[in-house]
Amino acid sequence: MYRFVSSFAITASLLAVPAVPAWAQESYPNRPVRLITPYSPGGSSTIVSRIVGAELTDLWGQSVIIDNRPGGNTIIGTQAAARATPDGYTWIFANTTFALNHHIIRRLPYDSVKDFQAMAKIYNNETLLAVHPSVPANTLKEFIAYGKSVKEGLNHGASGGSGLAELRTAMFRLATGMDFKNIPYKGSGPVGVALLGGQVHFGMIPPITVAHYIKQGKVKGLAVTGKQRLEALPQVPTFIEAGLPDYNVTSWNGLLVPRGTPMAIVNKVSADIAKILQKPAVREKLIAQGADPEHAGPVEFAKIIQADIDLFARVIKQAGIQQQD
Repeated sequence: MYRFVSSFAITASLLAVPAVPAWAQESYPNRPVRLITPYSPGGSSTIVSRIVGAELTDLWGQSVIIDNRPGGNTIIGTQAAARATPDGYTWIFANTTFALNHHIIRRLPYDSVKDFQAMAKIYNNETLLAVHPSVPANTLKEFIAYGKSVKEGLNHGASGGSGLAELRTAMFRLATGMDFKNIPYKGSGPVGVALLGGQVHFGMIPPITVAHYIKQGKVKGLAVTGKQRLEALPQVPTFIEAGLPDYNVTSWNGLLVPRGTPMAIVNKVSADIAKILQKPAVREKLIAQGADPEHAGPVEFAKIIQADIDLFARVIKQAGIQQQD
């Protein structure tokens, strides 16, 4: 069974966070915190980082400064975090690519397991199966049957040629037995445009990319990953409901810190983030960015990351995905 993450309710996460010593609550932070985001400014990761950072700044009276360090499939920013002093004042915004790079990059300049401490999962990003209206299928089962019946194969809009997008596509092939042609694009945005224009038959993309097109009837949403339907697209069933429970390619997003950061600080930040995620205004902002808010504390978040690292080792071998230098 291919499952990326397990879900943990915010309430349960709060209960799972250990008590924090009074001294840590009172003295931390006493200066600005640097949150490294290994992506270009303007993307959803940076937007979410700013939302969370602003809330923590208001709560603590100390700034959380967003430091964009894009490049190298997130490796440049992640390496900077790994080399930072483990004093609680440098964090890294990470997602499932962090676990994937552990296997697909031949010479990582850091150890994904030994050099980092999980602090708090913030949200999930789900994967949506979106198809052009010309495709004669209105359910996932109809789509799989149709895709297998087309001799020349359907065209799939692939957002990027490697990494998480490649794995997402490979796992769909394995789960469905379908064969299709990958048409590479530089990101999920261009895939959405190609899907709208009929250049590709379908795409496996973040829901926010085509949510408004689906509402307008210009694109069909057939299934979405996760254990429950998205608030933004309540009419689209989950893959579980649609009959393909083994395909649950959910991407987690959260905060890590350099290994050696005091656990009292790690637990305090995690508990404060859990409180922030309960605020309706914050949840609305995150959902607007295509995020599914869900907190997990340091222990559970570490288990999620390790589970993905273990899973990817098997799937990459089965799918024949090659390592990169």
